[in-house]
Amino acid sequence: MQRKIAVTGLGIISPIGNDMESFWSALLRGESGAGPVTHFDASRLDSRIAAEVKGFDPGLWMDKKESRKMGLFSQYAVAASVQAWNDAGLTDSNCDGEKTAICLGNGIGGLEVFQDSYAKLLESGPDRMPPMTVPLMIANEAAANVAMRLGIQGPAYTQVTACASGTDAIGQAIDLLRSGRVDVVVAGGTEAAVTEFAMGGFCRLKALTTRRNDDPTKASRPFDRDRDGFLIGEGAGILILEDYDRAKARGAKIYALASGYGATCDAYHLTAPHPEGIQGSRALALALEDAGLKPSEVGYYNAHGTSTQLNDPTETAMVKKTFGDAVKQLKVSSTKSMTGHCLGATGAIEAIVCVKAIETGYLPPTINLDNPDLEAGCDLDYIPNKSIHHPVEAALTASLGFGGHNGALAFRRA
Repeated sequence: MQRKIAVTGLGIISPIGNDMESFWSALLRGESGAGPVTHFDASRLDSRIAAEVKGFDPGLWMDKKESRKMGLFSQYAVAASVQAWNDAGLTDSNCDGEKTAICLGNGIGGLEVFQDSYAKLLESGPDRMPPMTVPLMIANEAAANVAMRLGIQGPAYTQVTACASGTDAIGQAIDLLRSGRVDVVVAGGTEAAVTEFAMGGFCRLKALTTRRNDDPTKASRPFDRDRDGFLIGEGAGILILEDYDRAKARGAKIYALASGYGATCDAYHLTAPHPEGIQGSRALALALEDAGLKPSEVGYYNAHGTSTQLNDPTETAMVKKTFGDAVKQLKVSSTKSMTGHCLGATGAIEAIVCVKAIETGYLPPTINLDNPDLEAGCDLDYIPNKSIHHPVEAALTASLGFGGHNGALAFRRA
């Protein structure tokens, strides 16, 4: 019999709130985190809007002097991890650092560090590059900084599977706990890629939304016929996962059970999903099987829902294939309509949404869904524009990344 895994802590840094209360209330109100890019001058780009983190003060969660030695994606990860750690009620007295791990997803690393350091190289030569360029830039820096901040001395892993990174990191954490190697895992994802380098690259791929630079809150519109690309976002989502019996014994609050994980690869194309969603559907089926759930027992699906021409109909077909007739009762929403696409952090943020949906009985909407793209087959119940009260016993989420990486997670009521 598999060990049960409890979710005992949540932490968030996001475009619509930098703590769980503000994030969740904004989500249920249907607020968009989109706006003009402020991190840099975006006037040279076709897409000049983003869902940026706002009002972020690293000093609330870490020493400001130490934060200056971190890339922004690492600062977000530390802030969200401290929130989740405190929410779980973990301390040195009830948590053994050597039996604690971190599994953190990240897609790109410290891109602002890379961009600024490369500019110094071109302008003034290698001797003028900041000496901390490499430690600040590399993708595992976030996990290392979280480990140092919280005293985590077990495994500290970094998962890099593009937009599935956060989802796969949580799946890795589930497996690690089931193996009995550790008792507690800090799991999730982080990203800070609102830079000219990243956005320029995505613009060259024709992946970003470009039609609504003057109306940014309407730009991300998953499953709508007028969608034209994804809205880039940023932030971090962290869950504390621990052995269920251990959590019960210490009297921890248990939000839900992290009960299933599935992962596959399309082996099809570097940037496009397989048009039939075959392996994406299999990832969902594997997560359901791992959780011991029937499709009819899942009440809510948090969609990858990127607002791109390719993803939305493909994912809809993928969900239909997995759920069969049960899809008629399934509630679906894409919270990227509000948070934007937070890349390596997105799966973790959306896992948190599933956990909160189970805990509270409220399901967030897909905003900007004015005209569902019925011609493309987007005809599910996507909870358009307004949240609903609809208690569910189990929830599923999936993330589909460049390279054909598919990850899926199942959560159920404790």
